[in-house]
Formats: sequence, C-alpha cells, structure tokens
Amino acid sequence: MTEVYFAIPGNIDQPTGGYGYDRRLIAELPSFGVDVKHVELPAGFPHPSQEECEAVAKGAAALPGDATLLIDGLAYGAFPKELAEGIAQRIIALVHHPLAMEAGLTDDERQYFATTEQVALSLADHVIVTSATTRRTLINEFAVPDTSITVAEPGTDPAQRATGTGTPMQLLCVGTITPRKGYDILVEALEPLKDLDWRLTIAGPDDRDAETTTALRSQINALGLHDRITLSGVVVPATLDRFYESADIFVMPSLYEGYGMVLGEAMARGLSIICTTGGAAAETVPEGAAVKIAPGNVDDLTRALRNLLTDRKQRIRLADAAWEAGRKLPTWNETARRVAAVLMGLKA
Repeated sequence: MTEVYFAIPGNIDQPTGGYGYDRRLIAELPSFGVDVKHVELPAGFPHPSQEECEAVAKGAAALPGDATLLIDGLAYGAFPKELAEGIAQRIIALVHHPLAMEAGLTDDERQYFATTEQVALSLADHVIVTSATTRRTLINEFAVPDTSITVAEPGTDPAQRATGTGTPMQLLCVGTITPRKGYDILVEALEPLKDLDWRLTIAGPDDRDAETTTALRSQINALGLHDRITLSGVVVPATLDRFYESADIFVMPSLYEGYGMVLGEAMARGLSIICTTGGAAAETVPEGAAVKIAPGNVDDLTRALRNLLTDRKQRIRLADAAWEAGRKLPTWNETARRVAAVLMGLKA
C-alpha cells in the first residue's frame, strides 16, 4: 500500500461538493493500493491566522520526510509562501477551483489569492484538478505546466430517473448559499413569472455566509415570493433524493463552477436542466442536454425559465438528453483510479 496523508481544512463532513469529493476519495482509494491518512487542517482556511499557519508547518514537520501529502486546494491555495516553501515532503495539490475565482471577493482579496495560489502551485510536485476548464485556467493564468496537471472529474452515482411533479412545476437548486451560486439572480429572474404555477426549492447549507443568506431571504420577501421559494438548508440524503425525484426542472445559476457536481446528479436522474456557462459548467453538461445561458444574465434566465415551464416537449427533449448523458458520466471508481495513479507516481 502507498501511504498518503490527505490534508483537508476543517470538518470533512461539511455538505459541499468539494468535501464530498474528498470523502469519496478517502473511501475509494484503498481499492487502488493507497492507504489514506486523513489530516484535519485548521478550519480557518482559506483565511488562516498566523497561529493556524504555524500549526500546519509544525504538523507537516512531524510527518515522515518521504511522505506524500495530498492537500485540498481550499487550504493549499491560501498557503503563504513561507509555509508552502517549508514543506519538505512530496506535495500533490487538489484544486476544485482557484480561490481567486470565488464571487464576493474584494479586488485585494482576489489578487492576494491569485498570488498565493500561483506561488503554492509552483512548489507542488503535481496538481490534480476536477475539470478540463480548471486545467486550462491553471495553465493560462497560474503558469502551471500542462505536464504537471491531471484531470480527475468527480464521479456520479447511478440513480433512478426522476418522475417530476407537474402541478405546480417544481424547480430545484442544490448548493451552498454563497454569492458565487447566483441565487439572487435566479430570484430576480423568477419575479416576472408569477403568472405561472411553479415552486422553487434551494437545498444546501444556509449558514456559511450569513450576510448572503439574510439578503436572499429579504429579496424573496420583498418580491412577494415567500410562498413560492423554500430555502431548505442542509437536508439528509433521503430527503435530497426526494427533492430530485419530484423535481421537474433543475436550475444552476452559478457565476462560476470548477465542475458542478450537482449537474452530474441532475443528469443521472434525467432532469431538464437550465445552467450557466460559468467556469466548467459550460462543459459539464453536453450541448443539447441543458439550456445554457451566460452567468448573471437575468433577462435570459427569465426567458429560459418561461420557455421550459410552458413547453412540455422541450422539457422532455432535454430530460431525455440529460438521461443519456448521465449514463456516460465517470464513476467514483474511475475518479479514484486516476488520482491513485498520480499518488503512486505512475503519472509525471
């Protein structure tokens, strides 16, 4: 068995796509000869204190010098230069999406993360990314050599095809309430559609960004949509499965995605999809399997929603295409195999 220390910031059980990816790697990698040792990094990343950085340095120094460290990008991209330089072990960086691509950052924060991540990635022995889009971004904007990057797209579990509800039409979004997810744009786009019979459920953590959640609730109330839109917060897997089962249309209004794991889940259930072209989302869903619009375009989103809500034939056509695409998505076994090859030194 190849021993690997997988360093992840905070509680690994957090209900986000990135943490879900990490959990599945830990579960699947042993099947490919990789013994994973989970290392919990301080929860302050990507905004660590000096004390937290010192704790990471001390922890790394205590590990064997010939160890391999797989470090989640939520932490590694925010490593100050001296911290990254001080790690003597072999480093494999896992980048879900560059930290500087997060929405809601100030110009100074965006520049800071762009700098720290570029420096940190230059010190990594190899980089694993979750999409071809992120690979191109790291090559073009972070000066990472193409030979140093491996793409390991998230896997998708097989699922039963959704049956939908129909009356009222059920719209579903899945993801943490943060500025990058663009839920405020979706709510604005739905306001002109009060003449149609629909309901929206947004399933995902609502406690990560209190300011954004409060603003979203206020917006929903101000537009008179409080009886149409439900912020469910975190739900157990069985409840989320029921949400998918009863959904008629899946909507992802994100400004940027490093991959968009929920799009894979929606395709696996054969849902009609509306998504943006932000980041890798443009490529995660094949052409013809979703209505795709530019991120942040409220008018186009309104038109797309109205068309899909009122055109049953279009919904069926998109749902069929999504279902077919879902049958071709990579499995978690395939994802782990690609990551294991890097960790075992089978890929340069």
